[in-house]
Amino acid sequence: MILQINSFSPTASIALASEGIVLSTEENDLPQDHAKWLHPAIQRLIEAAKIKPDQLQAVAVVAGPGSYTGLRVGMAAAKGLCFALKIPLIGVNSLYLMAEAMASLAIEKKALLCPMIDARRKEVFTAVYSAEMKEILPPAAVILDKTSFEKYLLGNRMVFSGTGAAKWKELVHSNNAEFYPQNDVTESFARISNQYFLDKRWLDLAYCEPVYLKEFFTHANK
Repeated sequence: MILQINSFSPTASIALASEGIVLSTEENDLPQDHAKWLHPAIQRLIEAAKIKPDQLQAVAVVAGPGSYTGLRVGMAAAKGLCFALKIPLIGVNSLYLMAEAMASLAIEKKALLCPMIDARRKEVFTAVYSAEMKEILPPAAVILDKTSFEKYLLGNRMVFSGTGAAKWKELVHSNNAEFYPQNDVTESFARISNQYFLDKRWLDLAYCEPVYLKEFFTHANK
């Protein structure tokens, strides 16, 4: 049984999952309340499932990039639970998670995946993946201009999604750029975190931190 904590976006969620299958969830769509909502919500979820905390095998957290405050809240809660229960901590990159949730569409469209998270002004957190989830452009903070992603769009259809995609839609003029609402990531989170658990791909509790990316400023076409 894995507890999932997702607080990288304005809507936070938690879930219980077993062997990659989501069993129960709870959400909070008030970003300013994530900190006070999280711990009581975890307690409610565990009680409703009629399990004890020591039955958890791991805690998985969306490690970022995303909301600075949300990431800190989620990571702190996850680390505290893992330390107290002596169980592994699993971290999943938010952009990889968003892309995996859109992978079936990308396979259908024979397109690349480009999730985007709004990072204010003309900046987004983004990455590029193949439909098979191979990393093509590593997660980065990108300041958008009309030439961003040009080299990818010349020969590929691309699926753009996420809170930052609207900024890019205003700039891009390529027929290969397609925009879709971001699919919910809860089931993808369960699949990925279960695989990470099986692979023992765990974070170091003492040294792990959220993935902020704000120290990196680049252009995607370079």
